Amino acid sequence: MKNNIFFFLYIFCIGFSTTIYSQDLLETLEKEYPDTPQYEIATFKSTRIAIGHSIENRKEGVLQVMAMNRYWNIPDYQGQSFIADKWSARIALEYGISNRLSAGIGWTTLEDVYDGFLKYNLLRQRKKSKNSFVSVTLFQNASYRSENEGRSAIYGGFEDTSFSDRLAFTSQVLIARKFTPQFSAQISPTFIHRGSSLSNEDPNNHFAIGIGGRYKVGGHVSIVSEYYYVANPIKSVDTYGAFALGVNWELSDLMLQFHMTNAWSMVEDVFITQTPNNFNLQDGNFTFGFTATFALHLKQKQP
Repeated sequence: MKNNIFFFLYIFCIGFSTTIYSQDLLETLEKEYPDTPQYEIATFKSTRIAIGHSIENRKEGVLQVMAMNRYWNIPDYQGQSFIADKWSARIALEYGISNRLSAGIGWTTLEDVYDGFLKYNLLRQRKKSKNSFVSVTLFQNASYRSENEGRSAIYGGFEDTSFSDRLAFTSQVLIARKFTPQFSAQISPTFIHRGSSLSNEDPNNHFAIGIGGRYKVGGHVSIVSEYYYVANPIKSVDTYGAFALGVNWELSDLMLQFHMTNAWSMVEDVFITQTPNNFNLQDGNFTFGFTATFALHLKQKQP
């Protein structure tokens, strides 16, 4: 009996001392190797919410191919076709230079616009942290309208103008938070500079703010919406805030986006400041948008 008691006391002492030693070792390791920060991912599943950029960048070595389309009708238009009176498309390439920096170029058929951008993820939202509770991405775009004849979608022609007059620049600070696995929201302070204006009363510099959100309704389906408010809009013609409501459908490396909007253009400086119609289902005011995005992984992961 005594031998059994001594045996259990021996086992208890060994276990107790081992526990104390383990706790001291864990405390030492925690001090020398603090926990690696855990960041939120997939705040938005695409580099676009609907019509505007999201905080998301493509990963390093990923090439994104985009085909964007707009279809709309015009009141009393004589050339009505089976699908729509008017159609515009944008073809674009975006590449992940690093996990935080990406670059893109594109061409839009409406007004023959060429554009390019840089996008840098400055701050990433951390899980269960009060210090980094949002993600912040910097966006800089430049566009050039090469069309000579006719007029802009709503505003002015560019005949006999210099190269600089045809340029426009859009700067944005994209700030987003993933509140739950289903819901994310973004706010986008925006500054736009246009190289020229046809009226002296129209500003060349515009201040705007965008608001967007995503709500996940299924495994690969989300409802998205965006709205842009311009603080100092064009005065010589009537313009309206760009609005979009749509559905994003994710299929592995393919993303399909369907949305209803009042924006004709797909270039930031145009659709934010020069949307000529309000959002409703009347002719010319309702635009159907469709975007297909495909990701190509050009850089293989190291084993």
